Amino acid sequence: MLNQKNIFLIGLMGTGKTTVGRQLARKLKMEFYDSDRVIEERTGVDIPLIFEKEGEDGFRAREAAIIDELTQKKNIVLATGGGAILNAENRNHLVNRGTVFYLKSNLKTLVERTSKDKNRPLLQTEEAIETTLGRLLEQRGPLYEETADYIIETANNSIHSLIQAIIKQLK
Repeated sequence: MLNQKNIFLIGLMGTGKTTVGRQLARKLKMEFYDSDRVIEERTGVDIPLIFEKEGEDGFRAREAAIIDELTQKKNIVLATGGGAILNAENRNHLVNRGTVFYLKSNLKTLVERTSKDKNRPLLQTEEAIETTLGRLLEQRGPLYEETADYIIETANNSIHSLIQAIIKQLK
């Protein structure tokens, strides 16, 4: 059916990368990885604690090492952290080692999906969640678009339809 190669999912937090990635991998009989979960497994602590102890720079260094390692695997689906594309080396690995899908969503949907999640360090600020997400979307949006082979709109779409849209692009 498909010429299997790596599938990488990028996008802001709350776009559905992990949910879609896990089910896509199951459907395509590929291994699934979530770079944030791999970091947590390797360190034995959660992402917020890494941010607290090492700062964002420490986390991003760990993330870069994991992205490099995971993108060298074959026939995987990888859901990256929302900020993985900030690092030019990460973007290079993603572009050169697989097909990149930008899971894109509107600000309203992102706020709805992330507002109650306490496991997102960049959202634990004094400013309103809409302000933070809007700033992140403005900053990262062009990098997501530049890195992606395909853009898939996730707001108002079922997981099944998103998976079908990705598979259609892979054919």
